[in-house]
Amino acid sequence: MLIPATEHMAQRYQEVDGWPTADLLDTLYEGQLTAMAAVRAALPQLVAATNAAVQVLGTSGRLVYVGAGTSGRLGVLDGAELPPTFNWPRERLVFVMAGGLGALTHSVEGAEDSAAAGLAAMEEHAIGPSDVVIGLAASGSTPFTVAAIEAATARGAVTIGIANNPAAALLAAARYPVLIATGAEVIAGSTRMKAGTAQKSVLTMLSTAIMVGLGRVYRGLMVQMQATNAKLLRRAARMVHQIVGCPLSEAEEALTAAGGDVKHAILIASGLSATGAAAMLDQHGGNLRAALAEVGGAPPR
Repeated sequence: MLIPATEHMAQRYQEVDGWPTADLLDTLYEGQLTAMAAVRAALPQLVAATNAAVQVLGTSGRLVYVGAGTSGRLGVLDGAELPPTFNWPRERLVFVMAGGLGALTHSVEGAEDSAAAGLAAMEEHAIGPSDVVIGLAASGSTPFTVAAIEAATARGAVTIGIANNPAAALLAAARYPVLIATGAEVIAGSTRMKAGTAQKSVLTMLSTAIMVGLGRVYRGLMVQMQATNAKLLRRAARMVHQIVGCPLSEAEEALTAAGGDVKHAILIASGLSATGAAAMLDQHGGNLRAALAEVGGAPPR
């Protein structure tokens, strides 16, 4: 029987339980570096996946994360950060976890083996051509995840498969396969280690690049974040101040006039009315760079 690379028992690590703690931790650290090297090799695949996602999401498409066990939990972790960081609408975010969201903290035995459940989840959420469905599985063979990605692909969605084993079924099922070949783990089959690190990195890079591509970042700043507390309100005011070059007091006034919306506040501080700022952003699909270019705002820093 062919054993996936992530399940191999490497001879180098066979006596690991007898090693001094310093040697063990040094080897675990080395494994994390190996994981990141594998991510670098996947960058061309990530470029293609990101561009495809940006092209279809538009104003209504959803980001859908599919997985089981560690992979599913990493997907939820990544997606949950998008609303506060980039003001991604919660209604455009879907988590499909084998065994349900209760499996985030309690293992649901056998849930990942149900291909029927993966298929049903795509039907339940009415996945379609404007959606981006990201499936994760270290082995690349999890029936739940593979079936979900196959179904989403058939329904016309942009499907991205992230796996840590070459020639995996998940990679074949996705329109945009992303292979992160992390190889054998220090503890055989414990894919929360190297494989998990690589998956987390890829997800962070992918979702961030998508948000940048959708115009939710300007000059390296989170101009579409949710200012939901005092710290974030201060950060929002600083962003308006930095981008427009106006006094901080004027930035705060613009934020108040914009109802806390940073993009609108930047345009207001650049000389537009609240109504004019909203119209200008609508005209440019929410792209602040394009809107500022038209009004002649945001002088070079």
